[in-house]
Amino acid sequence: MFTGIVTDIGEVIEHQTIPAGQRVKIATHFDPKTIEIGASIACSGVCHTVIACGALEGGKNYFVVESAKETLDLTNAGEWQVGRKLNLERSLQMGDELGGHLVLGHVDASAVIVEREDHPDSVFFKLRAPDQLARFIPAKGSVALDGTSLTVNDVDGDDFTIFLIPHTLDNTTWSEKQVGDKINLEVDMMARYVARLNEYTPS
Repeated sequence: MFTGIVTDIGEVIEHQTIPAGQRVKIATHFDPKTIEIGASIACSGVCHTVIACGALEGGKNYFVVESAKETLDLTNAGEWQVGRKLNLERSLQMGDELGGHLVLGHVDASAVIVEREDHPDSVFFKLRAPDQLARFIPAKGSVALDGTSLTVNDVDGDDFTIFLIPHTLDNTTWSEKQVGDKINLEVDMMARYVARLNEYTPS
């Protein structure tokens, strides 16, 4: 379980194709002494299991994760090559501040950026969600995009908009995002459960 509050920007420093999918080594500021093998870390919104970790020269550290074929098909993890920056978040612990919203790290699909406008104090993005997921994205609701908990500004069919403040741009990978980029999308699980309950008709 996560909150969508990014706490580090990692960088892919090694990439390997394996029979089950891919294995990547990610540079991070996280202290490897605090990372248990088998722990969960959200990498641009995708919950991954740590299979190795350690220290690098120059003061940075690393951890290693593997992505299965289903993950590569549903997310932008298939685009992770050496040099790729990733939003990172450690899993939520009891007593931690819930600064964003409850995020599972189970990405539903990819949304696509269809418009970007830079303003002096914010950046506007319009994204297009897959048709089957658009109904779970309400105006002023929460959505996780590349692991970042964000508030939806407006909705028009399959399109929805967000505004990002300088702090978010400075502390995530969003400053690099451009039109055409695929973004990992996880809809709010509360919206999903409410929709499912409304579909249920007792016999």
